[in-house]
Parts: sequence; C-alpha cells; structure tokens
Amino acid sequence: MSLSHKQHRREIITKAICGKGRKFSTVTHTVTPPHNPTSILGAWIINHQYEAVSAGDGIEVVGTYDINIWYSYNKNSQTDVAKETVSYVEQVGLSYVDPKHRASTVEVSADATQEPSCVEATVSSAGNSVVIRVEREFAVELIAETKVVVRVYDTADEEDKDYEFLSDEGELEDLDFELLDDEL
Repeated sequence: MSLSHKQHRREIITKAICGKGRKFSTVTHTVTPPHNPTSILGAWIINHQYEAVSAGDGIEVVGTYDINIWYSYNKNSQTDVAKETVSYVEQVGLSYVDPKHRASTVEVSADATQEPSCVEATVSSAGNSVVIRVEREFAVELIAETKVVVRVYDTADEEDKDYEFLSDEGELEDLDFELLDDEL
C-alpha cells in the first residue's frame, strides 16, 4: 500500500461489554430451630436463585437460597433438620465503565463465580440458635450499545487485483471424473 491512500473514519454502533465488576462477600445468618441444638451435624446451602438488576452506578444481584442445618438436640439423643429461606440483595460496583455507552440500551447479567456455601456453623452462645457463615462471589457485566470508530482506507485509486478460482472457459472439461471417484 502506498501512503497516498485517503483515510476516512466510520462510526459503527454495536453491542459491547461496557462495564464489569466482581464482588466477594461473607455474610452471617442466624437460624433458630424448633429445639435448642446441642451440636451441628451439617449445614448446606441449596436452591440458589438470583437475577441481575441495573442499579445506579452498579448492578444489584437479587436472590434467595435455602439453608438446611442438620443438628442434634436433647443432649445428642435426637436429630432434626432446620430449614430457612434467605433473601439477599448484593450491590456490585463496576470497576470499569465505558462512559460513552447508550444508557437506554443497557442489559445486565450476573454469574455466581462462587455459589453461596456454608464455611462455618456453630451453636450460638445463648444455645437456642445456629450461626452460620456463608461465602459467595459474583461477576457482573453491563452490556449496551456503544460507538466504535474505525479507520477506512480508500483504495479506489489503486489497481484492484481480482483472483479467479473457477472460470467458464472449459477448464473442467479436461478433468477425468472417473479418476476422481476412484480417489474418493
């Protein structure tokens, strides 16, 4: 290419990731079973559901999960499972935002990079409830229309090269198709 090309700029409107964020959090829940627990035999987080919602300068992850706690009571002579559904709203800030995105076209998404899981469960000091510590992490994206500027080079002044791969000038007439069938 010679330096005599004419340069032009084109503006292309496209959907792109215009914002990203990530948040790790540890939260504590207190579950009060029907019987005073003697010891904790297991604690699980199940049925996690969530959705992402645009919220000001960030994205909110709104969700629920069930806490199931298997515990013993009556001086470790009996067991039961306590169940509780927890609702949460996690505000996730955006560490990167394209300021030129079109706000009217915003879509948001969230991905649980670490599903909520119980990392500790203990009987409360009062002895009537269970305190559990839950860890969770979300990655969020803001998708919107934005404008991309590209350079366009005008090559109309140069000789265009055309490459012909097949033509109608009888080139295929000389082929032996039976030989081709044997090869396949």
